[in-house]
Amino acid sequence: METPSHRPSLAATGAILLALWLSTSRCLALTTPTAVLTTPPTATPAKPSPSAPQSERLKFRLVGYPRKHNEGRVEVFYKGEWGTICDDDFSLTNAQVLCRQLGFVSATGWTHSAKYGKGQGKIWLDNVLCNGGEKSIAACPSRGWGNSDCTHDEDAGVICKDERIPGFVDSNVIDAHVDENRVEEVRLRAVVSGGKKKMPVTEGVVEVKHKDSWSQICDLGWTAKNTRVVCGMLGFPHERKVNKKFYKLSLERQKHHYLVHSVACTGTEVHLAACPLEFTKPNATSCAGGVPAVVSCMPGPLFTHNSNVKKKLKTSTNVRLKGGARTGEGRVEVLKNSEWGTVCDDRWGLLSASVVCRELGFGSAKEAFTGARMGQGMGPIHMNEVRCVGLERSVWTCPFKNVTKEDCGHLEDAAVRCNVPYMGLEHSIRLTGGRTRYEGRVELLGPGPNGTHGWGLVCGESWGSKEVTVACRQLGLGYANQGLKETWYWDSSNVTEMVLSGVKCSGTEMALSQCQQHKVLSCQKTAAKFAAGVICSESTSDLVLNAPVVQETVYIEDRPLHMLYCAAEENCLSKTAAAANWPYGHRRLLRFSSQIHNIGRADFRPKAGRHSWVWHACHGHYHSMDIFTHYDLLNANGSKVAEGHKASFCLEDTECHEGISKRYECANFGEQGVTVGCWDLYRHDIDCQWIDITDVKPGNYILQIVINPNFEVAESDFTNNAMKCNCKYDGHRIWLHNCHTGDAFSEEAERRFDKYPGQTNNHIS
Repeated sequence: METPSHRPSLAATGAILLALWLSTSRCLALTTPTAVLTTPPTATPAKPSPSAPQSERLKFRLVGYPRKHNEGRVEVFYKGEWGTICDDDFSLTNAQVLCRQLGFVSATGWTHSAKYGKGQGKIWLDNVLCNGGEKSIAACPSRGWGNSDCTHDEDAGVICKDERIPGFVDSNVIDAHVDENRVEEVRLRAVVSGGKKKMPVTEGVVEVKHKDSWSQICDLGWTAKNTRVVCGMLGFPHERKVNKKFYKLSLERQKHHYLVHSVACTGTEVHLAACPLEFTKPNATSCAGGVPAVVSCMPGPLFTHNSNVKKKLKTSTNVRLKGGARTGEGRVEVLKNSEWGTVCDDRWGLLSASVVCRELGFGSAKEAFTGARMGQGMGPIHMNEVRCVGLERSVWTCPFKNVTKEDCGHLEDAAVRCNVPYMGLEHSIRLTGGRTRYEGRVELLGPGPNGTHGWGLVCGESWGSKEVTVACRQLGLGYANQGLKETWYWDSSNVTEMVLSGVKCSGTEMALSQCQQHKVLSCQKTAAKFAAGVICSESTSDLVLNAPVVQETVYIEDRPLHMLYCAAEENCLSKTAAAANWPYGHRRLLRFSSQIHNIGRADFRPKAGRHSWVWHACHGHYHSMDIFTHYDLLNANGSKVAEGHKASFCLEDTECHEGISKRYECANFGEQGVTVGCWDLYRHDIDCQWIDITDVKPGNYILQIVINPNFEVAESDFTNNAMKCNCKYDGHRIWLHNCHTGDAFSEEAERRFDKYPGQTNNHIS
């Protein structure tokens, strides 16, 4: 609310953000193009260079991983051979020329350092210097065709605006043989069938999708490195040996269609299409001397059915993902000196991201995000310029640089989206009656109370933000936005039976079936109108308290009772205050400022609309949430010795990071909320910004502050909503130290904290 006296320094400018976006790592190349164009070469430019071929038509295509039709590594077909363009002197004007040649209206960016993977063969052009108006890249000055001092580590790529030139006709979009040699999807087909198939499928024949059908790969020369890549892209961290004799007889009896004859992966690729592949001749049905390739993968702990195996599987305790909506995605955080911190996105790419994913029990990385795409962290930044080769067991064994304040800010926090095994969980849940696909009444597929199997409702009685989080995750619809206990106005389905009641989730589950629930349905049949509903969202907020501000601003005040009438009306004093000799005497208050940041990806807004805000005449303000923050003083066994609470007097943007504009202001009954990248400061001198410690005896305590304690408003992460400090009170003075958010320390450090060290390092009287 008021201007804070302590403002974190986070350097972020639009130029930096643009540069980060343009350099987003997209490693490893597909073997097939997504766009190919033939164009006649033009005359040699004014600058002397043998750059333009005079006799043949050039072809252009975009390739790379991940494959998108409007972006990728640029390849040029010249003298019967596809080759690349070096990134030396490459610019947006070069990209403009190339995008127009590919049939797009313009370029929005370009990439360097083989961000879409390394090409093969010739590097046809180097030091290309277009002015942007040329009709062909061949008309731009360069070192000449085939004259380069580059390696494929410097292959250039372009990002074109996804809008075609009106009337553009590409007579040679894809070469015929190229269309034959395209690997689109990969799956495992279980060889031995019978009984109910357990998910995920961890062992089977490798099949690749091609022209809406599935084909096999000949296993001649198949290596463990190939298996590692297949397992990684299917969501499994490790590969296992296969008993080929077990499968050989059954496979030899079946007919197969082979698309790929041989594979030569290095083991670091994130997709099979990025490996060198040798394709079979059209309509080939034999693999002389071999059978279809079979692989077996080791699932991570989250996806293992065998409880004994699950106990043996261990994932990293010094790496974690935070702030993601789906399983296997989030901001990368690493543990150093018992404190969690983030990773700067400089040089962040798929190889480093894959090491993190496998370390956490997932497969290889599907995407490597930069620019705090999964929200910003609040603690230290531990690593920068991480450069894994892809085979490391931990990101900590990869080369990296330590971070200085000049290097990075939290606007550059790296994130990942990992490949996870297909579980089919989305098929047992659906939404009905909503206005969009992101909202509706929740219906589950399962056994009903009468022994029937079909779709049923969820009782809305105990439905809250954590349950909605799990439902949206299972649906694949992102984050929770709002949970609804009544959905009678969405009664658009003939489903009336309840199949689930008393559901209680921790928020980390992959499906509602993994949450606690009543064994016997407790909802009345007449309660079908009050079935649970959800509203999901692609983004959401994340509030976190700035712990150092609390530690730096704490003090004790003995406040006269005659100044506390309003506070008493709002229940901001302890119960014994009612028996005081008003207006004489005083109350002892532990006061401090709280600075609440929104580090998520959507604005934090009160659940209730303006029409239901409560006017408090005593202080002359509206409350948009009954309880916004809990303040508690706990003793050694965790019992409360004093407590306070903070209603949301007024949620607004007190101050924002550089480049972000304030959106919420309470004056004149304005909109309330906290914008992403902004914070709301409740100063220590505001009423109820305290704990009444009049009755507290001297001793060692823990100060605990919890934001959004009732989970009324959905957030991407509730684990960082609590803040704790060691507190020593001698009856006259107060000491606070070790103030931190509840998930900022390692488990071992947190246990030491709870024992209370007894020594102080911050004395404020």
